[in-house]
Amino acid sequence: MLAVAALGEVSFATTSLPESQLYPPMDPSRSRSSYTARGHRAMVATAHPLASAAGIEILRAGGNVVDAAVAASFVISVVRPQSTGIGGGGFMLYHDATNKKTKVYDFRERAPAAATRDMFVGPQGQSMPFRYGKVEIPDASVNGHLAVGVPGLVDGLVATHASHGRLPLKTVLQPAIKIAANGFPVYPMLAQRLAERATVLSKFPATKKIFFKHDQPLTTGSLLIQKDLAKTLERIATHGSKDFYYGDTAKLIVAEMKRGHGLITGADLADYRMIERRPIEVNYAGYKIVAMPPPSSGGITVLETLNILSESPAANAAYGSTAAVHWLAEAMRRAFADRAQLLGDPAFTKIPLKGLLSLDYAKSLRSGIDPKHATNSRSLPPSVADKFEHPSTTHLVVMDSDGNAVSTTQTVNYYFGSGVVAAGTGILLNDEMDDFAKHPGTPNVFGLVGSDANAVAAKKTPLSSMSPTLVFDGKGELRLALGSPGGPRIITATLQTIFNSLSRGLNLPDAVHAYRIHHQWLPDQLEVEKGGLDTKVIQELKSMGHSIIEHPGMGDVEAVARQADGLVGVSDTRSDGQPMGF
Repeated sequence: MLAVAALGEVSFATTSLPESQLYPPMDPSRSRSSYTARGHRAMVATAHPLASAAGIEILRAGGNVVDAAVAASFVISVVRPQSTGIGGGGFMLYHDATNKKTKVYDFRERAPAAATRDMFVGPQGQSMPFRYGKVEIPDASVNGHLAVGVPGLVDGLVATHASHGRLPLKTVLQPAIKIAANGFPVYPMLAQRLAERATVLSKFPATKKIFFKHDQPLTTGSLLIQKDLAKTLERIATHGSKDFYYGDTAKLIVAEMKRGHGLITGADLADYRMIERRPIEVNYAGYKIVAMPPPSSGGITVLETLNILSESPAANAAYGSTAAVHWLAEAMRRAFADRAQLLGDPAFTKIPLKGLLSLDYAKSLRSGIDPKHATNSRSLPPSVADKFEHPSTTHLVVMDSDGNAVSTTQTVNYYFGSGVVAAGTGILLNDEMDDFAKHPGTPNVFGLVGSDANAVAAKKTPLSSMSPTLVFDGKGELRLALGSPGGPRIITATLQTIFNSLSRGLNLPDAVHAYRIHHQWLPDQLEVEKGGLDTKVIQELKSMGHSIIEHPGMGDVEAVARQADGLVGVSDTRSDGQPMGF
């Protein structure tokens, strides 16, 4: 295993990969170095330059890491409507360097009180369409008003700001208000996603009014102006989250729900509260990894996979080799099988948390891996994690030189969520109801299979793959904060960045930009990024029994490392982000 430098030495990790083993920048006009920034006082890494700039603006105005993270979050809600928004939700880890404590905040969307177990399933078990007026739209758990869970983002951001922020909320929201009111140029990725979802988005008048011009979705270079959203943000800046959950905005959301025969009521909004949870953690390679607990499946799946890999040949195998890929894939397969069978909202489901994080359990799973043959996913036995119960879709990071940090993942689920904008608000509403197992054994929009543990139920939180993560050294010093969007690939993108950094000793840019793989148990296939593996390796993996498909790009990691010579921020070359230092 490669050694990683301790705090006080030159850098967090030093090994580099050849350019051929790094994912190329999405924008060919950008150099790879433009996805990395250095700073001494603070660092902001987000998926869009305007959001990173907002965080820096707030820091320069005297704000702290929470002020900067909240400002950047509201801006990213404006400029990446395909990924997140105030009609969605998220998870946050906040580390306070003064008292060495990490707070965990769950402001995930929740099922309305009127939600029922089989609301998306027909009499023959088929997915039900959504009917909007005279129009029928496929898959009601993804598209339309029934797909919307009660949004939590506004409550989460405003509550964390009230607890830990320094500047007035009105100041923190100004960058987002200005960008929504004045507009910003549509960038290629946004234009591409608009084109992909145009058929659904065009069915809803309030959505079409914002994102279309002359009956066509906005194209690259067009100005996207969101006047109604700016007014909503102004109300939140003045009245706080009360406006969203009780006030004028709440009334407009409820009116939209009635218009589309959705389930969310005024009582659902008024009842919403962010939940503070306890973090989960494991020790790996001499570091403490702190992650989000259920109802995030991401944290526990990342940690379980690392435990399986901890004494495997993966770290010592050459990067991109057949052995390295095989062991990674087999570890992922087993952790994702447990995810599917055991995880759900802990208020509704008993989860064998200690068992899943047990090193003895990881050893039992590792012993079942054949180094020369792929496992058939369907042949894996049911999980026995409960026997080891002895004691024992965007991401952003803000960190300062003292080690205070926010790592938060936020989402509306699928691209543009449900496709529904609540008329008069500019708010694009989520489609998080699809993150439930609408019918046990039936895959969702990301191909993930769930069980009764994640079945739809009133006021229940759907399982999520979001994986905000913090890494501490042996002295308890925060060294790395990271996370990613990408559905189930959130988990494997975050995992591989940690593994590349701690086990392979890669510097942070290369740890983030290295080619990735993905296996999620079912469907039983090994995804590899195009161009990432040598042809000979792919053939050898196939001969071992792996079913391989190519994927254009996995995840969009945003990461900040704290090292002796300052802070290093990295945005993934797979997307449009840009870190900025202060």
